[in-house]
Amino acid sequence: MKTIKFLAVLIIFFLVNTSFIKQVIDKDDYYIVVSKSNYTLTIYDKENNFVVEYPAVFGNSDKGDKMVEGDRKTPEGTFHIISKRPHPKWDKFLALDYPTADSYRKFNERKAQGLIPANARIGGSVGIHGTWPKEEFAVDAHQNWTLGCVSTKNDFIREIYNQLPVGTRVEIVK
Repeated sequence: MKTIKFLAVLIIFFLVNTSFIKQVIDKDDYYIVVSKSNYTLTIYDKENNFVVEYPAVFGNSDKGDKMVEGDRKTPEGTFHIISKRPHPKWDKFLALDYPTADSYRKFNERKAQGLIPANARIGGSVGIHGTWPKEEFAVDAHQNWTLGCVSTKNDFIREIYNQLPVGTRVEIVK
């Protein structure tokens, strides 16, 4: 009899303290700040409170702003996650809306100033993703290895992938 009462109390406790409603996270509930100089990807809530920080690496080791397609530089500016998908090489991929109107503005200004060739292309396919299997040491060692994307460890990209929705703002700064 004591066992039945104990089980009944446990079941009631479980039901009272368990939410069966999936919490929906809105695209504006959180945002990401990627700092190339600090090798970090930091998530903040909409009240600008720190939530979590992950180590990250990038493209070219000079960490300058992306100039042209193929320069392996990670672009700087404000972007948004436009899609999420599993990736066969890098675990998960969060595509960013690069190039944006501001990216094109900077690109065209640089062309007009002669900083980049007239026939240069702006590039695309920039995102946030994991690493090659068993090569997460690159993140710990700050080895910038991507073609211009942001990379973090696979466990971390899975957390980000599972928590943040399409539309989330991503600020990439030097």
